[in-house]
Amino acid sequence: MSEALARLSQRLQYAFRDEGLIAQALTHRSAGAPNNERLEFLGDALINLVIAEALYAARPDAAEGDLSRLRASLVCEDSLVRVAEPLDLGEQLKLGPGELKSGGFRRASILADALEALVGAIYLDGGFNAAREACLHLYRAALAKLPEAETLKDAKTRLQEFLQGQRRPLPLYEVLAESGPAHRREFHVRCMLGDAPLSTDAHGASRRAAEQAAAEKLLMLLEHADA
Repeated sequence: MSEALARLSQRLQYAFRDEGLIAQALTHRSAGAPNNERLEFLGDALINLVIAEALYAARPDAAEGDLSRLRASLVCEDSLVRVAEPLDLGEQLKLGPGELKSGGFRRASILADALEALVGAIYLDGGFNAAREACLHLYRAALAKLPEAETLKDAKTRLQEFLQGQRRPLPLYEVLAESGPAHRREFHVRCMLGDAPLSTDAHGASRRAAEQAAAEKLLMLLEHADA
């Protein structure tokens, strides 16, 4: 095993018996086969299960919806990348020439997928308990400072609950424009009240992102007016 892979294994606190698995976990599909896509599939399921179990134990009084929001916040792409940061996965990834030129070793989706693949590789190499321990080690800091589930509600949900609390109709969303090439679309969305001439506009890389941004703006206006 190379010195770099040995450091990664130490940071994972797991010693691979089959070094081919750790190499595969770090191989992006752009570099050919075998790559980490199938390991990523396994790792995604394992991380979700281990985090769900940890949250179930940590928050014995939490409702199912709160547990789901907490888990979603911990296993989303941004969180996976933060968890992966101490591992320095970028410098270990095997990428094709196109991904190397475009900076794929820094791309969030590629780093998150590699982390999932590593957990999947540990499972195949050492079994469920080994994968569980590695996952808990990686998530120790995040699990130690869990936020309140209420703070994790997205803007559209918070806006809807705010209006329902005032017995007002639900907000309306309208896509005003779409622009950009297929791989880099931008959406212009408007969020409107159903009972007053008040609306906010926002842009986003997806319709959902634009709607969330517009809802956040409208909620801020309503809360300020209600203060």
